[in-house]
Amino acid sequence: MFPVLLWLVLLVIPQLGMGQQDQSTTLESLLAEAQKAQAGSDYAAAAAEYKQAVKIRPDIPELWANLGLMEHEAGDYTGAIQSFQQARKLKPTLYVPNLFLGIDFVHTGQAKEAIPFLLTAEKMNSVDSQPHLALGRAYSSLQEYSLAAHEFAQVTRLDPKQSSAWFSLGIAYLHQVETDARTVSEKHHDSPYAKTLYAESLMNQSRYVEATDVYKSVLAGNTQIPCLHAELGFAYLKQHNAAAAAAEFETGHHAGATCSLATLGLARQRVDAGAHEDGLHLLTHLWEDDPGFVRASVSTFTDGLAPERASSFSTFLTQQHDAAKIPDDFYRSLSGALQGTPSPEQSIKTSQATPSTMSTAENDYAAGRFRQCADRMMGALDSRDESKLRLLVTCSYFTGDYELSSKAASALTVALPQSPEALYWSIKANERLAFQALDRYEELEPHSARSHLLLGDIYVQRERYDDALAEYQKALDIAPGDPAALLGLASAYLRNSNFPKAAESAQLALEKLPDDAEVNLVMGEVLISQHEFMNAEPYLKKALNAKPQMLPHVHALIGRVYAETDRTQEAIHELNLGVESDEDGSVHYQLARLYRKTGDVKNASIAMEQMKAIEQRRREGAVIALKDSHPSSLDDEP
Repeated sequence: MFPVLLWLVLLVIPQLGMGQQDQSTTLESLLAEAQKAQAGSDYAAAAAEYKQAVKIRPDIPELWANLGLMEHEAGDYTGAIQSFQQARKLKPTLYVPNLFLGIDFVHTGQAKEAIPFLLTAEKMNSVDSQPHLALGRAYSSLQEYSLAAHEFAQVTRLDPKQSSAWFSLGIAYLHQVETDARTVSEKHHDSPYAKTLYAESLMNQSRYVEATDVYKSVLAGNTQIPCLHAELGFAYLKQHNAAAAAAEFETGHHAGATCSLATLGLARQRVDAGAHEDGLHLLTHLWEDDPGFVRASVSTFTDGLAPERASSFSTFLTQQHDAAKIPDDFYRSLSGALQGTPSPEQSIKTSQATPSTMSTAENDYAAGRFRQCADRMMGALDSRDESKLRLLVTCSYFTGDYELSSKAASALTVALPQSPEALYWSIKANERLAFQALDRYEELEPHSARSHLLLGDIYVQRERYDDALAEYQKALDIAPGDPAALLGLASAYLRNSNFPKAAESAQLALEKLPDDAEVNLVMGEVLISQHEFMNAEPYLKKALNAKPQMLPHVHALIGRVYAETDRTQEAIHELNLGVESDEDGSVHYQLARLYRKTGDVKNASIAMEQMKAIEQRRREGAVIALKDSHPSSLDDEP
């Protein structure tokens, strides 16, 4: 890009008047020196030459653009912004000044100012991925994660092998999930949608008995959330309770709108029992109704299947395929999942939205023809018809079209602001999209440190700390001393109650990033866990620079330090700032003790009642545990 701009400037030079030949010679000399410095990657020197050149010819926008590019490469973003603004003032239609004004505004933390320039650049050049990438980063900075994901997705379409775009896309989706989950947790924690999400998170953590209790409590409320009997059936399968699982699958299979997930569960039980033909018969019906559903759900079918059963069924499938009794795509999807090598992701094929009655789409849904249902309801995206959007979001999710499901959830949110139902589907669809994007990133960079960091953070969120520790160590093997990996190790050790190792890892991270808020927070927590309250205080003070959603937790920890060091009033103040982070009632319990200590019986009683309410919600499983990902390992570089 840069040499082209330089050539444009050189083409302008011969057009100077004869009376300016000395000036022209000087200008040509400056440009030649600038090009030489640029070729040697000495961008500061190149910028110095261009600064002299624009003094001679301040009317040439390309000169200002080249100066801006060299300042950008030299890291002088403030100077680059001024140069690009001058170039744009002289010639607003130049592409590079618009693009790099946006990029450099993002670099300098002025994301809002960047967006108009990047949108202009995007319109000027629809095939360049750079405006989309910069826009994605700008929107992420503004916590507009849905818009960010849209831009990163555009980059992956323009350049499918750009790994950083896939990573950024996955992280944008995860941030959207986190934002929606926080809303559900804070505003709708008693809703069946919050409880169902909580049950799903318990399943991911292998806490199957707890998940079973939550699913049963939701079902007792006669909820309209689809396929909950099947979800409960798979929870029973994990507990090796085949009879209870079969009862739930049969209920889901025959209830109102047949649940394809329940049919999948019945097929799994047939295979578990060695009845391969019966199992394949059920799976074939599912495939004939909707191949997308089978592809999207096949991992649920194979998860936990005994190795000998998986091997036996795989052999049976191969025999059926060789006899031309099952389609190639069907065979690849099933056998790949059974062997732990999923077949390549199929592109989602949608038909044009056609006029269709609601009843026709509902019939498709009831029959498990989710793709047809979604196609019929495509027009609902442009409407505020709640019933059609509900059908679209559900059908598109079950057929594996998570992008369409996410869009439908967004449209449903517009129609029903803050609806727990819309947030529920948004969380489910965006989580699937996140893992798809991050899987693609790992395919492109399978042995990168960032891949292992990502896996480590996901394992921490699922409370699989030993697996997390292994991934962080792999990251450190690739990038020794990496602060993000050290922070990950420290966090995992802390949550695993290995305080000496947590302190050791946190100290190594602090040597790299002494003022990092999250590293200091982890070290403060470690010291509190070891009852070293005075030593924890300076670290927690530095942690007050953490991102806003983490500050209540920091204040709660500082409040505990003050309480343990006889600073009662200061402790009460800090704990009140930290009550938002109280997931188990412990903060309110500390407040009750301190109020009682000061003779404030009224507030002590209030705090105890609030503690009991939190404990009751936890017992009901109505709180979504929300863990912040490490920004150093999950946020893309600007």
